[in-house]
Amino acid sequence: MTSPMIEVKDAVKTFGSVRALDGISMTVPRGAVYGLVGPNGAGKTTLLEHIAGMQRLTSGQVLVDGQPVYENAQVKERIAFIPSDLFYFGQARIRDMRDLYALLYPSFDKARFVALGRLFNMDESLPMRSLSKGMKKQVAFWLALSQCPDLLLLDEPLDGLDPAVRRKVWAAVMDDVVERGMTVLTSSHNLRELTDVCDHVGMMEKGAMLLEHPLAELQEGFVKVQVAFANDQLQVPEGLSVLHTEQAGRLHTLVVRGSAQEAEDAFATVEPTFINILPLTLEEIFIYEVGGETNAC
Repeated sequence: MTSPMIEVKDAVKTFGSVRALDGISMTVPRGAVYGLVGPNGAGKTTLLEHIAGMQRLTSGQVLVDGQPVYENAQVKERIAFIPSDLFYFGQARIRDMRDLYALLYPSFDKARFVALGRLFNMDESLPMRSLSKGMKKQVAFWLALSQCPDLLLLDEPLDGLDPAVRRKVWAAVMDDVVERGMTVLTSSHNLRELTDVCDHVGMMEKGAMLLEHPLAELQEGFVKVQVAFANDQLQVPEGLSVLHTEQAGRLHTLVVRGSAQEAEDAFATVEPTFINILPLTLEEIFIYEVGGETNAC
């Protein structure tokens, strides 16, 4: 069995009395595109910074390819991290950042940088301070993908980019996943976008991992049930795990934990006059599992 690319074991990080990470454990398979979701303040950025080796845990372990990542230069050379807030040297031009990355990362491929330059279509002589926020994000991907990392960490990476650019960037990332087996761990509030690109999902809340599953398995574990009864009164089958209910006229809509077949079998015992079972989007799963629409991002 192939060892995972990332293992987080009982990780705790405290800032004074605040437990930003509260005993979190997670596993990211090698070659996966793993989406990390959760409400603001859940600890996603803190977790990514520890996986990138930028911070030391209070207790627990963060392993990348089986090795501790903190103060491990050989492991860090194989990781690219694009944070939500980008930093560039004030006087640097794009080509200066290219030269810096080539110096810092032995795997940096200048030929690939040239090839990706045609994709991003920006002049290397442009000073970073002259670029818009969206253009700076594109440069971040241009540099990171030219680094040819084994692990790409992304923290709200495409915020502020228009749909055409987002599609272009994700296509370049997915090419590396397919062709080189690169592993991607990304946090995002754009859950519809994660549904299109991720094969694994982890949901965080209050510094802990609420759940993590392959995306297909996660989606199979929740369904939306629309039912009506002869007396218009909702009858919930015994043992059914209901996360949310609402009513519109005679129609009752329930979000339940379980497969479509399990829901159908359960409702057969209370004989509804109408039943319709629908899949949930990742966004809906997040809203109802984390605890209501007030937590939606």
